[in-house]
Amino acid sequence: MNPKSTIKGRGAQLNVPNRFFELSHEMRDDFLEFCQKEGEESDKNKTLYLEVFPKTIVNKVESPDIGMMYSMNSYQGCEHGCIYCYARNSHEYWGYSAGLDFERRIMVKKDAPKLLEAVIKKKCWKAHPIVMSGNTDCYQPAEKQFKITRECLKVFLKYKHPVAIITKNALICRDLDILKPLAKENLIGVNISITSLSEDTRRILEPRTATIKKRLETVSILSENGIPVNVMLAPIIPSINSHEILPLAKAASEHGALGIAHTIVRLNGAIGQIFSDWIHKTMPDRAEKVLHQIENCHGGTLNDSRYGTRMRCEGKIAEQINTLVRLARKKYFKDKRMPKLNVDLHEQFKDGQLKLF
Repeated sequence: MNPKSTIKGRGAQLNVPNRFFELSHEMRDDFLEFCQKEGEESDKNKTLYLEVFPKTIVNKVESPDIGMMYSMNSYQGCEHGCIYCYARNSHEYWGYSAGLDFERRIMVKKDAPKLLEAVIKKKCWKAHPIVMSGNTDCYQPAEKQFKITRECLKVFLKYKHPVAIITKNALICRDLDILKPLAKENLIGVNISITSLSEDTRRILEPRTATIKKRLETVSILSENGIPVNVMLAPIIPSINSHEILPLAKAASEHGALGIAHTIVRLNGAIGQIFSDWIHKTMPDRAEKVLHQIENCHGGTLNDSRYGTRMRCEGKIAEQINTLVRLARKKYFKDKRMPKLNVDLHEQFKDGQLKLF
């Protein structure tokens, strides 16, 4: 890889056109490319935080093959810059590109704690685990400044409501003072995403995430404090991290994880173009091999949107990956299991509060 031809600290290396714009509004990188050739600084590569004001924060998940009923996102866009992220496409709904804009235009929902409280206070609301980070990471770098996730966790604790978290950032350990009392009431489950044990792979695949060492330490710290942790081996990408399934599972188990979950990469929407551009720039020697193997998992295309098959895929390569994950579970997690979160405590709390009036 030629460092001069890439944008430092970012996953995506271009802004692809937004599918909702007409061709006359297509975003182009001609100016950036011209400046690079001339040796001029064309792009300061800064992250912008933009405050937005949504009317709701809790979303019902309609997809039948995703193990959650409700999710919420404190931020839209994610500075972590994971090149494979399925959430990139959602940035187009805001008028931005799924490429560099997704990593550099972060929308901040400061009203999230207030909106969350309004939802779970409703008389008609029945407690279900709400997943923080159903779309983008709730502990991405912006959280260090805005602390929206922390304030939302306080709301969950106040109302004895179950919550699950998906993250790849060690910042979650900052909130142990809230996570521990939630865990004591069986109201919290944490999913830590660990995609590789190689720092070289991590740096190009997930450029602004916590190091692998930090993530494994986070699994240990949470486990030692009684907070149940599941490790997400997601996504598995053929010929990039598919050979690491057993070592990843072993490391997760040794650090206290109670289980593992996985998906196989799918490059839906604009992500196919973004990923293809990225891999030809970062791994030119195996770019075509990786892309063809991904296609092998999706019936000859980079993406298969069929419910039930899109996560686990089909074909020989997918079969090998899924078999390895099953073996890893049997070998390293035979007597371990993530606990089911308590949905009754909130109802009891709510009933007790209503009796006061």
